[in-house]
Amino acid sequence: MRDFKKYDIWKISHKLTLSVYEITKLFPKDEQYGLTSQLRRASSSIPTNISEGCGRDSDAEFNRFLTIAMGSASEVEYLLLLSKELEYINTDSFDTLNKNVNLVKKKVYSLKQKLN
Repeated sequence: MRDFKKYDIWKISHKLTLSVYEITKLFPKDEQYGLTSQLRRASSSIPTNISEGCGRDSDAEFNRFLTIAMGSASEVEYLLLLSKELEYINTDSFDTLNKNVNLVKKKVYSLKQKLN
């Protein structure tokens, strides 16, 4: 069994989730059950799936959960773009978050390649 807290990818994705929670506090109240909720769930899904995959018995199962984490990262990437275009986040915040989500995607992809 793997310790998910030792993986850099988990640490980075956890920090991304914390950043998403912080920035979405500024979203309009009428988005509480819409974009705010969806962005928070998608971002937290990344480290959650990495954690769950670490608790599985095989590399194949771990790889499957990394695939799910990758899908969630792509969802976050789009939702951040939407948030920027709706002017819920400024360009600087978007650039930082987008850079971090793309780092997560690259690292997930790299880890998946090592498992194959």
